[in-house]
Amino acid sequence: MFKEKSITDIFFDLDHTLWDFDRNSSLAFQKVFETHKIQLDLTEFLKVYEPINLNYWKLYRDEVITKQQLRRGRLNDAFKLIELEFSQEIIDQLAISYIDFLPHNNHLFPGTFELLEYLKPNYKLHIITNGFEEVQFKKLNNSKIQSYFASVTNSERVGVKKPNPKIFNYALDQAMTIPERSVMIGDNIEADIHGAKAVGMHTIFFNPLDEIQQDEPMVKSLS
Repeated sequence: MFKEKSITDIFFDLDHTLWDFDRNSSLAFQKVFETHKIQLDLTEFLKVYEPINLNYWKLYRDEVITKQQLRRGRLNDAFKLIELEFSQEIIDQLAISYIDFLPHNNHLFPGTFELLEYLKPNYKLHIITNGFEEVQFKKLNNSKIQSYFASVTNSERVGVKKPNPKIFNYALDQAMTIPERSVMIGDNIEADIHGAKAVGMHTIFFNPLDEIQQDEPMVKSLS
């Protein structure tokens, strides 16, 4: 797969790279609305919610907002745009239910198992994720892919988020390897690709939506 014969370690992002976040998130919200008896068109809600969520995650990565502000703000803003209003107590209940339900469905991108099976005999595999720690390990376990990875580095445990160099250096130390022998694969140019390049790692941009990027080694799908 790689031309560089010196590559020994491959690091993956989890959400949107191996774990099909959009599909699983949609199913989680469906369960949330059913549980809390909210009559709402799921497709219309997600159309509004998803770009808001991405923006809040960028603010969270940049240390502009807290975890609690992310969980509350993305729901408050989405409901406001579709002209629904809930108390902060209800918003917090919905946010907790969403996090609880999210790892119940664990669809992976097509070809994920085949890719990991292909790579594992020749490389040490690892995860670097910005996702909430209490959820990410459940995703790995429930989707039955945790056994493929020699190490899992979570931003909450390190105290900083991708693209901060500290999290990549921490992951490299955990893996007992060096940047020149390592590849980072992820779907976010800023967090995964630029962050890994800044510490000297090789990179591959996972691009299932065929977004136009320049000068980035690219994988369009994992199938």
